[in-house]
Amino acid sequence: MTANETESLCPVCLRKIKAKRVSEADRVFLVKECADHGYFKTVIWCGEPSMGEWQRPKDVVHPNLAYGAVERGCPFDCGLCEAHEQLPCSVLLEVTDRCNLHCAVCFADSGRGKAEEPSLERISWLLERAIAAAGPSNIQLSGGEPTLRDDLPEIVEVARRTGYSFIQVNTNGLRLASDRDYGRRLADAGLSSVFLQFDGVDDTVYHSLRGRSLLDEKLRAVRNCGEAGLGVVLVPTLVKGVNTDSIGAVVRQGLGLAPTVRGIHFQPVSYFGRFPAERCDEGRFTLPELMRCLEEQTDGLVRVRDFSPPGTEHAHCSFHATYIHSAEGILRPIGAGQGGSCCSGNIGTGGVNKTIETVSRRWSLPSSALAFDRFLKSGKTVCCGEGSPDLARVEGVLDLDVFLQEAAVRSFTISAMAFQDVDNLDLERLRGCCISVISPDGSLVPFCAYNLTSRRGESLYRQRNGAKS
Repeated sequence: MTANETESLCPVCLRKIKAKRVSEADRVFLVKECADHGYFKTVIWCGEPSMGEWQRPKDVVHPNLAYGAVERGCPFDCGLCEAHEQLPCSVLLEVTDRCNLHCAVCFADSGRGKAEEPSLERISWLLERAIAAAGPSNIQLSGGEPTLRDDLPEIVEVARRTGYSFIQVNTNGLRLASDRDYGRRLADAGLSSVFLQFDGVDDTVYHSLRGRSLLDEKLRAVRNCGEAGLGVVLVPTLVKGVNTDSIGAVVRQGLGLAPTVRGIHFQPVSYFGRFPAERCDEGRFTLPELMRCLEEQTDGLVRVRDFSPPGTEHAHCSFHATYIHSAEGILRPIGAGQGGSCCSGNIGTGGVNKTIETVSRRWSLPSSALAFDRFLKSGKTVCCGEGSPDLARVEGVLDLDVFLQEAAVRSFTISAMAFQDVDNLDLERLRGCCISVISPDGSLVPFCAYNLTSRRGESLYRQRNGAKS
């Protein structure tokens, strides 16, 4: 295949078909045709930075242990199979299908049908199986709404004993807002971070996406997490016409809640699970559009040039930037940004391990903070979050360890991930996915493949195997 040729699936029948990336003016489309269901064209990239320049070389890294034999080929043999080209940097385990909201947007389409929950014994088996294949990646406990399980602290303890050092819970925050003791129990059990649904800074957004007013409860959840010693990442699901005009306000809110809030992870809506509108290009919000909105809506506090392609998953899946910020609101980007430098080499196993460690460090809440604002005003920089001997000579910073401790407290990440659905699925991207779902049968399935549904509502993986006890 040429550089602009790839493979995809028919959005109707899920048959594997050829596809092309076609540029028209400043936009790139994925174009494909099924012999039975016709021609499909979906926008995948809009404007600057261009898709061509948003690249980062990577080495192929196969799973430690393949649970899937290659028979039909990608994406039908996930396990992960031996042909997958990246180790997982994060694995996701759904511990319940129950939920205390019925959101208009839900990747998992939670709360439908029979609620099934794996037992602690089954969870232990699933985690052992995942760590054997993927190594000690980061783990995210999800659902449904995982905090509906009273034994979630025990699940965290099981994950710790299995060998996971960074454990995150993906939550709407309602129980954390109402039950302080529950948050403390999670922290005591070894929870590292809270991945908090946080779509905007006014309740109009929450009524549209979640069906009710939620802002006060979200803010209370953040406060309670801070008191429990838990770092929080705010996670807005972005839907055009609903909350894409409040991106800058979310950034300012997040900075105002630091250091408890460690960063913001934006997720443009994808067309799987539940979503509030018909599939159309007008509803898609691509990564370069989001980068430009971040710069425009923060009045340049955050800039497009601050962002870098990812070090593990495919370059077109995400972006990230890490900053150090002062009490006065100064933001200093850490790392190379779009221009490259030490971060730009080929990424193999070492890159996966570095991503695991970096996420763990930056999304957890450090234990103390020491003043180092002189550094921020000195114009010095530090790449990739690693120290440089020059930093120890900045006036007022007497010890490199002290600097690094303070940098951990003052760091703030802004990132985004564009999940793929059946219309824009690019199998080249999928083969490089580093986020896997532990399915009920113990397979590891790339996140986008696991959640993929056809236009007729047929699931590629999610409904294939029921949960087991």
